[in-house]
Amino acid sequence: MFEENKLTQLLGIKYPIIQGGMAGVSESILVSAVSNAGGLGVIGSGFATPEWLDLEIKKIKELTDKPFGVNLFLQNPKVEELIKVIIKNNVAAVFTGGGNPLPLLPFLQSAGIKAIPVVPYARLAKKMEDNNADAVVVEGLESGGHIGNTTTMTLVPQVKKTLINMPFIAAGGIYNGKTAMAAMLLGADGVQLGTRFLASKECQIHENYKQAIVDATDEDIIVVARFTGHPVRVIKNELAEKILKLEEKNPFPEEVKAERFAGSKIAAGNIDDAPLLCGLCAAGISEIKTCEEIIQEIVNELKKHE
Repeated sequence: MFEENKLTQLLGIKYPIIQGGMAGVSESILVSAVSNAGGLGVIGSGFATPEWLDLEIKKIKELTDKPFGVNLFLQNPKVEELIKVIIKNNVAAVFTGGGNPLPLLPFLQSAGIKAIPVVPYARLAKKMEDNNADAVVVEGLESGGHIGNTTTMTLVPQVKKTLINMPFIAAGGIYNGKTAMAAMLLGADGVQLGTRFLASKECQIHENYKQAIVDATDEDIIVVARFTGHPVRVIKNELAEKILKLEEKNPFPEEVKAERFAGSKIAAGNIDDAPLLCGLCAAGISEIKTCEEIIQEIVNELKKHE
């Protein structure tokens, strides 16, 4: 089934499983581990510098000969320089978020790089197809980090009905074989996982952050910073409580900047003063596994329905 899958054919990967490009998280070790396991690892460039991205790409190429991608946060003021680095290094695919990707598509595609925007609505997925994007990620509100307004289970069949031929990837709330199977039964060509790979052995976040994901219940996962227009899903901690109290005072959106949530670096294991970005599916994660184990679990479930 995977040999005939439109997404695996497009990206030259073994399985239609994408690792979400999480800023401050998705670096060389995680990305290469996912690609080596048959999926597509994706660097989360966030507000990174071109020098950092160039170094990470070089590290990944030393760790794998498989395809990998870069997620571009279009609010990064150095995005044009990042694109030059991506083209110079002949990265397989670019995923975009946080802005309008349409002006970038021709530049990426002329360099042989697959352009895959991340969108929260079926209308935008169709717009990407009409403008010749190679594929699209449709992300439901169950996802971690910055979220949309539509659930994955509702969004996926709407996108399937809307698109003509472009492959699409479901994201948001997918963390194991059954949730991946559900998304693909609803019409997705592949799935993207973020939170599940946070709780992987190869992920470079602090072990305290991983344990917070494993320990989280559905009631521990909340949304903050709605007033900014860019709501963020996180695990409840002291920082999140501070933001919620700030919201009660009706602050200016600028008082909580996007950069504050662009990564999840935790100094000395302090998980109280950092944004613990995660999706709702964290409540279903009870074990830290290797990327290969995570991917094989999904693959085994998908194969049951060949």
